[in-house]
Amino acid sequence: MYQYLMVGLLLFIIGLLGSVFVKNVIKILISIEFMLLGININFVTFATYCDNINFDGYVVALFYIAIGAVELAVALYLFYLMYTKKQSDNVEKYTDL
Repeated sequence: MYQYLMVGLLLFIIGLLGSVFVKNVIKILISIEFMLLGININFVTFATYCDNINFDGYVVALFYIAIGAVELAVALYLFYLMYTKKQSDNVEKYTDL
C-alpha cells in the first residue's frame, strides 16, 4: 500500500513543481494532469485496501478523470485563442489578460 501512495505523492509533487516553475502553457497543463493522476492513484489505493464494501474511491477517481478531460479541453481551447493573438506559448507574454 505504501508503495502506491509514494508513487501518487511523487506524481503530485512532480506536477506541482512543474506547474510552478515552467513557463510553457502546454507543460503547465501536463503538470496539472500529473497532479490529477497522483490524486487518482491515491483514491484507487485507498479504495482497494481500505474500502472493501463500497466503491467510493473508484467513483471519485472516475469523476476526477472526467473533470480532467473537460479541464484539458477548455484549457487547450483557451490556449488556442491566446496563441492566435500573441503567437507565443510563453506564459510571461500573457500579462494583459
